Amino acid sequence: MTKLDRRLPPPPFKIKVVEPIKIIPQKERKLSLEAAGYNIFNVASENVYIDLLTDSGTSAMSDFQWAGLLQGDEAYAQCKNFFHLEKVIKEITGYKYVIPTHQGRSAENLICFAYNLNNAKMAVSNQFFDTTKANIETTGAKTLDLVIHEAYDTSLVLDFKGNLDTNALKNTIEKYENIALIVLTITNNTGGGQPVSMKNIAEVSKIAKSNNIPFILDAARFAENAYFIKLREKGYGEKTPRAIAREMFSYADGCMVSAKKDGLVNIGGFIALNDENMFNKIKERMVIIEGFPTYGGLAGRDLEAMARGLEEVLSEDYLEYRYNQLQYLGNSLAEFGIPVLQPIGGHSVNLDALKFLPHIPQSQFPAWALVNTLYERYGIRAVELGSVMFARKENNIWIYPKLELVRLAIPRRVYSQEHLNYVIDSIVDLYQHGSEISGYEITYDPGVLRHFNARFKPIVK
Repeated sequence: MTKLDRRLPPPPFKIKVVEPIKIIPQKERKLSLEAAGYNIFNVASENVYIDLLTDSGTSAMSDFQWAGLLQGDEAYAQCKNFFHLEKVIKEITGYKYVIPTHQGRSAENLICFAYNLNNAKMAVSNQFFDTTKANIETTGAKTLDLVIHEAYDTSLVLDFKGNLDTNALKNTIEKYENIALIVLTITNNTGGGQPVSMKNIAEVSKIAKSNNIPFILDAARFAENAYFIKLREKGYGEKTPRAIAREMFSYADGCMVSAKKDGLVNIGGFIALNDENMFNKIKERMVIIEGFPTYGGLAGRDLEAMARGLEEVLSEDYLEYRYNQLQYLGNSLAEFGIPVLQPIGGHSVNLDALKFLPHIPQSQFPAWALVNTLYERYGIRAVELGSVMFARKENNIWIYPKLELVRLAIPRRVYSQEHLNYVIDSIVDLYQHGSEISGYEITYDPGVLRHFNARFKPIVK
């Protein structure tokens, strides 16, 4: 064990139900990984010891939420749980119209339809994450990331590293006449869970309005972003996370949300808007692909759990614990010299794979290699945010992303300090043996969102 002084404040909850986990032998993990085509997404969860693949849909629900499941009204139309969810979302966001969806990518798909994205259009963002980018690009539209350039320096400490570069946005609007949508992702998942300032949100809003371009928040982690604003932005220290969130939403025309993050549920999402015409357009489309507009592909009990989770997530006690948990993991790793993206994000700690494995070129997917080795040796499942997920071909030449990250996404209210200590010890040990790790090559490439289904083989030294 490493000798770091490890102390976290006690969590603002106590454990009522437990789920057994166990670590299987390394030999079995190696066989499991090989059978999965060296793709961690294909490894059975029962073969994973600590699962940091994603914070999406992996939260532990509260007793209040579980009680809500028993109050599910499973009427096909106009169930009572929808009206509770609608009330909660309207109170948090201030938007007039609410549309539930079964998860975030469905909300993305509906937004693409509503704003008529096609091969003559472009959408811009601070940074699009994988499914948002895929939903837009499968319409034929182009995507463009305009995050501030500081976001690509993993060692630089900056309060709001997720900000959109407003000068670049103005220049892009002058250059292109076909920008159909501006999407601001809060927090910025692709860039390591980095927050966006209120000032930046307001500036983007002003530019969007003056150019008559729709402006949408991708707000899956809206509460975490609000808490960063409270901690870091002048004038917000005395405001509640709920009040800060309400102001964030006030600057946009609407939002699309995967509630599997800050909704503290295992399934669910929503769209909220002020435009009645867009609302009606989405409702008509929804009936075809999601179901009746008051259930959105979900059971009534799921709607109720989502409503209650959205209320709970804005608790300052919870957000303080969540923040401290991430800071503890990230700063502990940094103290041992591990190359971690700074500052620590809101939902994940991100390893800089280019610095962790400098001997592996991006063409051999160093972040993917790090993910696989972390699982094989220690039973920890993480996810790659690098060349497998984001590299693309242009004129038959591969263009690699500026960031090559391994994301350690922390499920909400799930893992204890002892679990995090195991992760710290494992990564420190792995860093000391990094030169032993080899790169990978793709044996099957499905194209769109290839990281979910691609298969690989290790490159033998």
